[in-house]
Amino acid sequence: MLPDPKGDSHKLAGFQKFVIENIYGWVKKENHNLRRFHKVFVSMARKQGKTLLIAGIILYEFLFGKNPERSRQIFCTANDKEQAKIAFEMARKQLDQLRAKYPDIKKSTKRVRELLVNLDDDSYVRPLSRDTGATDGFEPYLGVLDEYGASKTSEMMELLESGQGQLDNPLIVIISTANFNMNAPMYTVEYPRAKEILSGKIIDDEYFAFIAEQESIEEIENPDLWIKSNPLLEVKSVKEKLMSYLAKRWEVAKQTGEKNAVLVKNFNMWRQAEENSYIDTENWKEATSEMPDIHGQRVWIGVDVGKTSDLFAISWFIPMDGNWYLDSYAFVGTKYGLDAKIKHDRMDYRRLEELGQCEITQLESGVIDNERVFEWLDNFVESNNLDVQGICYDPYQAGLLLTLIEKNHPEWQMVAIRQGTMTLSMPTKQFRDDIIEGKIKHTDNGILTTAANNAVVMADNNGIRIDKNKYSNKIDALDAALDAYAVCFTEEIENYLTDDYVLGDDFGF
Repeated sequence: MLPDPKGDSHKLAGFQKFVIENIYGWVKKENHNLRRFHKVFVSMARKQGKTLLIAGIILYEFLFGKNPERSRQIFCTANDKEQAKIAFEMARKQLDQLRAKYPDIKKSTKRVRELLVNLDDDSYVRPLSRDTGATDGFEPYLGVLDEYGASKTSEMMELLESGQGQLDNPLIVIISTANFNMNAPMYTVEYPRAKEILSGKIIDDEYFAFIAEQESIEEIENPDLWIKSNPLLEVKSVKEKLMSYLAKRWEVAKQTGEKNAVLVKNFNMWRQAEENSYIDTENWKEATSEMPDIHGQRVWIGVDVGKTSDLFAISWFIPMDGNWYLDSYAFVGTKYGLDAKIKHDRMDYRRLEELGQCEITQLESGVIDNERVFEWLDNFVESNNLDVQGICYDPYQAGLLLTLIEKNHPEWQMVAIRQGTMTLSMPTKQFRDDIIEGKIKHTDNGILTTAANNAVVMADNNGIRIDKNKYSNKIDALDAALDAYAVCFTEEIENYLTDDYVLGDDFGF
């Protein structure tokens, strides 16, 4: 029934049928009125028929939904009002065409400003964003997040999920292309979860995921594989035109050197926006590892003090089994409000604190408690019996924390790292090379990964160093790591003689 924006009707492509069949074909065995899948994640390149899927799901539930039979609340959702209205307008235009074609639909529906109303059962469709304000009796039977990759926070997702708690048959649908924002909740939360469900690492029988993407840049050179991210290529009537368009886009991108936009939007690959990004996301991801038992090991600690109202980052390197193991911890200031900081930094500090990766200040002033930072660091070293080789810091940031370290642990060597390319260029290059070659392993730390995604390369006559690409993009954890690496990267870690080994039976000349 559903026409495209030009008024023409088309049969669904195979992949579109597959998505719809899974959403509506699975029901609960004990009650066929209850759907199996309550969350749907669909990711694919642009121009693949997302509009038809979004409008189809919205209008089907609006016109024909059965559970509940009345007062179904349907929301087109985004973090800002203009983005939320895009999906709403898709559905509104499609409904207009249905109203023109079918007298019964025209009689039973109407539009009241930014509201589509089903007069037969009091169901409605409306856009929803932070700007919408309070919604009376908020129970979102269906929430559609269009282009969720562009959302900076998970605020609207959390609002939808919390509002569905008393509903028997709710549905959340995420349909989006990849994005440049590597800190977006789609990339940090939904995408990795969907991948783990698809790979069988975790089980969630109520989550349906469909991801159409290229898995490497090498695949782009083989047009036969483009259907992986552009499933509409299965449709013979559009294949030739779409293939020609993609080939032209990729050829121009290679000529201009601006490949990222094409890789993201046309081949659905998550990439940093900047061509001068410091570390490729794939290289960083491949270096992810569990932290082994670090008890009794040597450690080099980098400290990025920052402002007491902002963020303190502590990162450390531990050599084990011929590799460097990197981890990090942060202390978060809330002087101007935690919600404002989460929005500004584009990091969900509440979730990161729950994961044990940071600590939000408890002081009423919102500033970071230096004594608490020292207490944490002291306990971290003592509880793991670590052999501190150096506390590496920016001398221009020396403050109360460093004074506390000097007073309480004079045996810890304090190493000032001058912040310039002459000092940092070589370790900055070596750090990147060692990540690529697998010599550095890092934990799945959200703040450290965000810093790696945010960092860009700045060059001058003396070499390179990292910088952030925007004011709100945090790189503190990586700065702290590079301060430590500036000291330890020349260390011999494969043949290091420990006291235990020298005193053991196996040691000899």
